[in-house]
Amino acid sequence: MQIEVLKSKIHRIKVTDCNLDYVGSITLDKLYMQQVNLIEGEKVQILNINNGERFETYIMEGEEGSGDVILNGPAARKVQTGDIIIVVSYATMDFEEARTFRPTIIFPIA
Repeated sequence: MQIEVLKSKIHRIKVTDCNLDYVGSITLDKLYMQQVNLIEGEKVQILNINNGERFETYIMEGEEGSGDVILNGPAARKVQTGDIIIVVSYATMDFEEARTFRPTIIFPIA
């Protein structure tokens, strides 16, 4: 049996910009991506702490060390610059593997 489990989470990170006139996605600083094992093009769920919005998009790699957390395209309508969000990715794996799997989670805002 295959199940979907939490793979990676950036818990409470501040949106640095919104860009409506873009194809769409979330741009994340490469360092954040490395810290939680995310790759460019990976599907993620965005949870907006400020307004309760929940939506899916994909990741674009931002400049390393930039601190970028930019919502682009239609996703830019779901957040505002300064909002606090959670970025979540999931993985599908065998039930027995999932029993021992531990997700990678970071907490950028203290």
